[in-house]
Amino acid sequence: MKAIRQHEFGGPEVLVYEEAPEPAPGPGQVRIAVRAAGVHLLDTTFRSGDPNGPYPLPDLPMIPGRESAGVVDAVGEGVDEAWIGRRVVAHLGFASAGYAEKTVREVESVHELPEGADFAEAVAMIGTGRTALMVLEVGPPQAGDVVVVPAAAGGLGTLLVQAAKRAGAYVVGLAGGADKVRQVAANGADAAIDYRAGDWTAVLDEALAGREASLFYDSVGGEVGRAVFERLGRGARMVVFGWSAGKATEGTVEEIVNRGLSVTGALGPHLLAKLGGLRALEERALAELAAGRLRPAVHTFPLAEAAEAHRALEHRGTTGKVVLVP
Repeated sequence: MKAIRQHEFGGPEVLVYEEAPEPAPGPGQVRIAVRAAGVHLLDTTFRSGDPNGPYPLPDLPMIPGRESAGVVDAVGEGVDEAWIGRRVVAHLGFASAGYAEKTVREVESVHELPEGADFAEAVAMIGTGRTALMVLEVGPPQAGDVVVVPAAAGGLGTLLVQAAKRAGAYVVGLAGGADKVRQVAANGADAAIDYRAGDWTAVLDEALAGREASLFYDSVGGEVGRAVFERLGRGARMVVFGWSAGKATEGTVEEIVNRGLSVTGALGPHLLAKLGGLRALEERALAELAAGRLRPAVHTFPLAEAAEAHRALEHRGTTGKVVLVP
């Protein structure tokens, strides 16, 4: 089979499209003929060999990839053969090996998809979708809220904009570049703003039209995060789940207390346990997709172009969830 293999740590060029041994399902496992494989920002951290990343580095050589969808074509010992031919999606966890034409996973970790479900969208929801539900659990949007979503053209931001609009909020989406801004507007945001423009804060003030933001989904931090923080009204909620700018949004305890702000982190094992664990979140995310309440944006690349997909993701040249298609 063809797969993307990594023999050393480094830049995107270390991702090599080559022949690899076809995996055989072990006891309790199914093998998936992959139709879509998710690319996560964490994959780029593992690829680079950054020793300061959030998790231990993998052993090499390896096949990256933490999310796959496709059709079961073989089962291991103890697994009902009725699984063969079923359309499925699975989060592979640290086992990885998703960037390939075939991969294996324990059957209890696999979700069956209905006929007609899009494989790439299912991949987006099994990872990004479950994260979105965690964020929304911490900071549920309400009718009348004024919501600001940075990185609104990304996989997570796309879903947060949809959820806030469905709740009846006024939504301001921030994105970098004209193409991304157009996508944010098409996704339903009431205002879509290019934060790379020199006057973007003035445009933000114009979009707020005298209102103060009441809910801030902060995954960016840095100067963008601080600019939004300064526009939060008394009693506003700020939900933090990352800082892609390289540093968290700066704000003092005095500012938070004096303005009555609520600042909450949206990720972590305690929250995950409260919500019933990963599988429960995955099931909820796939149900949201099936019901049409959340619809992810997907940016696809051929499997052979995984290096280009990593390059584009790291340089913020993608919109929505990045997915490889064998």
